[in-house]
Amino acid sequence: MAVRDQVITDRYAIYNGDSCEVLQAMPSASIDFSIFSPPFADLYCYSDNPADLGNCRTYDEFFQHFGFIIHELARVLKPGRLCAVHCIDIPAMKERDGYIGIKDFPGDIVRAFQAAGMIYHSRHVIWKDPLIEATRTKALGLMHKQLCKDSTACRGGLPDYLLAFRVPGENAAPVVHPDGLTRYCGRTDPGGEGIKRSHNIWRAYASPVWMDIRQTHTLDARKARDADDEKHLCPLQLDVIERACVLWSNPGEVVLTPFMGVGSEVYGAVLNGRRGIGIELKPSYYRQAVKNLAECKPCAEHGDLFEKPNKSSTFGA
Repeated sequence: MAVRDQVITDRYAIYNGDSCEVLQAMPSASIDFSIFSPPFADLYCYSDNPADLGNCRTYDEFFQHFGFIIHELARVLKPGRLCAVHCIDIPAMKERDGYIGIKDFPGDIVRAFQAAGMIYHSRHVIWKDPLIEATRTKALGLMHKQLCKDSTACRGGLPDYLLAFRVPGENAAPVVHPDGLTRYCGRTDPGGEGIKRSHNIWRAYASPVWMDIRQTHTLDARKARDADDEKHLCPLQLDVIERACVLWSNPGEVVLTPFMGVGSEVYGAVLNGRRGIGIELKPSYYRQAVKNLAECKPCAEHGDLFEKPNKSSTFGA
C-alpha cells in the first residue's frame, strides 16, 4: 500500500493515497459512520491520475471500479451502522452520450450498494436554485429563451441527494440524543425551546426535502486548485455533513470519507466532536485538507483514537 503522506492526531487521521489500497489496510467493523461525495462518474475529470475514478473510460467502468470501494466500506463499517453518499443526477450530453437527457446516477448508486449487501436506508433531496445552475452550466433545458422557443426541451433543475445505506446486523452502540436536538444547522432556524425546539429541528431534518441547506457554507476549495486543474472542485456543504453526523453517529465515534477532497467531511466530523479518517488521492487537495483541519476546533475533546504521527508507517489508525 502506497501512502505518500499522512497526518495523524488525536482527532483525525488523513492520508494522501488511493482509497482502494488504504481501505484494504483498515480492520473490519472498525468504522461507526461514513459520509462522502464520490466522483460523479463521467461528468468531471478531477486529476490526470489513472487511479482517479473520474478518469474511467465509460460510465459502466466507473461503477465496476466504484464497486471495490463499496465492498470495502461494507466491510469496515460496523454492523447496523450507516454510509451516506452525496450525489446528483448526471446530464446526458449529445457529444458524449449520443442524446440529451438525464442519467439516473443516484439510482445506479443505490443498486451498487445493494449488490454489495447493504440496505437502502433513506434519501434526502437537497434543493438548489435552478437559476444558479443555469448560470453556471448554461444548460439548454434551463434557459428562459428555450421556454419561449420550445418548452418540450425544458427540464427542472437538478437537486443534490443524500442517500444512506445500512450495514446488515444489529447496532451495538445506539446513537442517542437524551436531550433531543438543540443545535440547528441550516439557513432557517425553526426556533422553540426545550423539547419543542428538538421537535422542530427533527421535523426539519426528517423532511424528505432539505430546503435551507446553505450552498456556500463550505470549506474554501479555490486554494487547492493546481495551475492546470480541470474545471470542478465543489466541496460538500457543511450543513449536510453536520446533520448526517449528528443523526447517525455519537460524539467520539469514527467518521470515514474515502474521497476527502479538501477535508470537508473530516472537518465537519471533528467540529461536532467526532473523530475523522480521510483518504485523498490528489496531492493538492490533500495539502489543502491538512491546512483546513489544522484550523478546525472541535466542540469537545474525546480522548486519543490514533497513534501519534509516524512518517515511517503506512497506516497509523
